[in-house]
Amino acid sequence: MTTGIRPDGATDRFAAARQVADAVLFEGYVLYPYRASAAKNRLRWQFGVLVPPGWTAAGAEHAHQRTECVMEPKSGARLSAELRFLHAQRRTVQRLCPDGEFETVDELELPDRVLVPWDEATEERLTLDAAVTELTGAGRTLPFTRPASEQTEPVHDADGRLIGRLVRRRARIDGRIRLTASPLDGPYAALRLTATVENTGDWTPSGTTDRTEALPHALIGAHLFLGLSAGRFLSQTDPPEWARAAVASCRNEHTWPVLAGEPGRADVVLSAPIILEDHPAIAPESPGALYDALEIDEILALRTAALTDQEKREARGTDPRAADVITLADTMPPEVLDRLHGAVRALREVTGPGPEAPGDQAPEVPGTRPGTPWWDPGGDRDVDPATDRISIDGRPVGAGSRVLLKPGRRRTDAQDLFLHGRTALVEAVLHDVDGGVHLAVTLEDDPGADIRREQGRFLYFQPDELAPLEDL
Repeated sequence: MTTGIRPDGATDRFAAARQVADAVLFEGYVLYPYRASAAKNRLRWQFGVLVPPGWTAAGAEHAHQRTECVMEPKSGARLSAELRFLHAQRRTVQRLCPDGEFETVDELELPDRVLVPWDEATEERLTLDAAVTELTGAGRTLPFTRPASEQTEPVHDADGRLIGRLVRRRARIDGRIRLTASPLDGPYAALRLTATVENTGDWTPSGTTDRTEALPHALIGAHLFLGLSAGRFLSQTDPPEWARAAVASCRNEHTWPVLAGEPGRADVVLSAPIILEDHPAIAPESPGALYDALEIDEILALRTAALTDQEKREARGTDPRAADVITLADTMPPEVLDRLHGAVRALREVTGPGPEAPGDQAPEVPGTRPGTPWWDPGGDRDVDPATDRISIDGRPVGAGSRVLLKPGRRRTDAQDLFLHGRTALVEAVLHDVDGGVHLAVTLEDDPGADIRREQGRFLYFQPDELAPLEDL
């Protein structure tokens, strides 16, 4: 559903960023193992939940989002805003009784799935378009309402007989979008844009109401697209020098705006309830929506494929999106699964096909075998992690040396602190392309040292974080 005026081209302007926005919108929609009975699925929708003001004191959620950013619109520019969020709907399961009436039950068995009560959600979208000149002063405000509703869906068995129904109920949601702009002090033709999204619903809890009861009245996964027809937005993290103070003073509450769309463009901003970098993108290796993307896709796919048949039936009956995840995991070709294991993106341009003309060939690097990329560790005869040695406190240290760990303050984390004063065995001396040296070690009292050594899983320290001990 949409409200407001959408100018020609607005949809195309946001299209490149919509895939990332979809990931934000549905993050936490259904979590592994994708069954309603799983403990993880009792706390869903972690980001961008805007609840009615009457419930904010009862929990950690908020009733509004505030986005501020700096823009440089050209003459005659228009601003397009698009708000997207999920509207929860409570689904109950009913069985058809012999007397023709329906009774509410905890589950309904079907050959391929088990239907259970569940909170689904539908996507809502609202748009607002205005000339930039209209946004100064009071700006533009768009109030909106999503009315309460109830729908039923019949359920049939394998023979086509009616055996029950699903009842979906949605609560009313009221909200408001407000856009204002004010000129910056100084000689630059720049404006500070403020976009506020609010839940204005009057629902209030009766007695002790938990978060689950508030969700049907909330805007879930709320995020905002902002687009300029002519001009540009300034990055919040890398603005031009003249705008640094103005950008630093922007006040963003419960959301964070980034430049979105194709790299190099600055006419679209995505303001999302999680921190993203400018021009975020979905990894091309991602096989599809998994909704639990705070986990690793490869692990999710493997674990989902390993669910029992009964668990998969429960997942398919939990939600159509969960059913799609089960099908995706069960039908994923091995070559697609292999791609999830990882990718080195920084090297692709270097190792990609090069020009065929002899005069355009990159020169050979001294000390390497002809035709070997410069970054290949095996291509440099002067580097051998197994035999290289470096001097620490005037003593040579290399593979087989015993050392005392003393992690430095400049890079210590909680894991390093636990290792301070422990003894370790150096496994390799590694040199990075910036000239730095790192020593791979295993703890001497680690019972799993042999396994770590076999798998090449070591701890890494810099020379000034180690003290030599007597060699074995």
